[in-house]
Amino acid sequence: MTKPLLPILAALGGLLAAAPSAAAAVTVSPQPGTPTASYKTQISFRDIAPADVGRVRVTGSRSGTHRGRLLAHSDGRGASLVFDEDFRRGESVLVRTGLDIAGARDGDYRFKVAGLGNASEILLGLQPPTELGRGKRERFRSRRDLSPPQTTIARRRPGTAPGLIFLNGRNRTGRGQQGPLIVDDRGEVVWFAPAGERRKVADLRTQTYRGRPVLTYWIGRARQGSGSGENVILDQAYRPIARLRGGNGYRADLHEFLITPQDTAIQVIYNPLARDLSAMGGTRRSRVVDSIVQEIDIATGLVMFEWHSLGRVALEDSYDKVSKTLPFDYFHINAVSLDTDGNLLVSARETWAVYKVDRRTGAIIWTLGGKRSDFRGTPDARFAWQHDAERRPDGTISLFDNSAAPPVRERSRGLVLALDESAMTVRAVSQYHHPRDLLSANQGSFQTLPNGNVFIGWGSQRYFSEYTADGELLFDGRISAANDHYRATRLSWVGRPLTGPAITAQARSARVTAVYASYNGATEVARWEVLAGRRRDALAPVATTARTGFETGV
Repeated sequence: MTKPLLPILAALGGLLAAAPSAAAAVTVSPQPGTPTASYKTQISFRDIAPADVGRVRVTGSRSGTHRGRLLAHSDGRGASLVFDEDFRRGESVLVRTGLDIAGARDGDYRFKVAGLGNASEILLGLQPPTELGRGKRERFRSRRDLSPPQTTIARRRPGTAPGLIFLNGRNRTGRGQQGPLIVDDRGEVVWFAPAGERRKVADLRTQTYRGRPVLTYWIGRARQGSGSGENVILDQAYRPIARLRGGNGYRADLHEFLITPQDTAIQVIYNPLARDLSAMGGTRRSRVVDSIVQEIDIATGLVMFEWHSLGRVALEDSYDKVSKTLPFDYFHINAVSLDTDGNLLVSARETWAVYKVDRRTGAIIWTLGGKRSDFRGTPDARFAWQHDAERRPDGTISLFDNSAAPPVRERSRGLVLALDESAMTVRAVSQYHHPRDLLSANQGSFQTLPNGNVFIGWGSQRYFSEYTADGELLFDGRISAANDHYRATRLSWVGRPLTGPAITAQARSARVTAVYASYNGATEVARWEVLAGRRRDALAPVATTARTGFETGV
């Protein structure tokens, strides 16, 4: 669990007294003019010492004056005002301060409160994997409780980058065990953790928190394209360090969980809100999905920054069609990454666009792709229904171009784009296709490896592949039928579980015993040694053998 919140100033009848500093403009969340804040929202102040926040009065147009506590962010560069009572849905909130606030006049500004939806109820109607069925699963004598989906490696050539392969064994039919899954280059299981009944996982990967390697993934309920759950951080012994559900009353969505160099977490949320869409082919009681980005202080759980697609991106920018029965997921955020200047790159599937967002003010700096692109480019630089946009070390931007559902191209591709942000032009510099001409209806990932290779997860098509920078296919594998992976990555990881290995023995005859051993999550096991004897305190080595996979038989 995250650490408890630490109050640093007491509230006095809705007023917080301290002398404001003469620093540069303070940024706030919700930003001035936000039309869809949560009724459980905090008000977060950044780029200011907590003691300098000064006098703040918060008044709802229906709920009146709100009292609260000012809680410090762990980096000392901001604080959040957490209220004793919720705001009322649909009301306007006036915030009065003595600060120089970006986007406000004389330190005062307004935002509007929307309802709080339940993202787990969103049905987006995405296509299932191309191959259904039960799918092959692994079976182990020493761990009969584990049954992960099987992975098959079809190509394995020299020149691949070091590291393990990170998947999430997600069965779209709901059959069999599901959970975070790590395999090696032979497809052998390294670590698998069943998620439990009716829970799914996504976005398994390694990251760094407080200078140490950690394992992170999302777990919760998911229904065809969105999720409602929490993001988990594990140490190298697979012990939970933190679980982050989301701030301001929301639940975290499955699409992104990024730990920043400042030890904060960026995650996303889907929130369906009531809207009259009769003019767009919907109904007067339709629902529109607001895509939300939150930056959370991991140490305290406080919200440091929050961005909403509604109010920033127009509904008309979407390539999705309005339905009379399903929520209008007009934006569908599916990736958030840090640009080299610290601002955010936000990928929106349904607008076919990547947005550069100011991490302080929430303003959109530029738009790449879609109906309102700020960049001119050639046809091969256009993408559709994309995932996983990131800035690469050489300044280019990579993404997974699904081009499907409905199809725009005949096959999906990994795409690298070069941007000239002075001339505002874009061009394609590299494209990666699968030899099977895969067209992935949903999901997908693009990773640039430290040695310059490229690792691509083909989403709903189940495959994962590694290429040289110039496009030679070095490695290719797939997870068993009926399963898929939101993202597939190759990463370095050292796992040292605190639990011991699992061992079982089976007598084959009066003189022969078969011993089977496994150590779920341990990455440093090279050999197994079998000890035997007539008493537990009088054992001696009788056999030694190299580790042959998740389970080794002697």
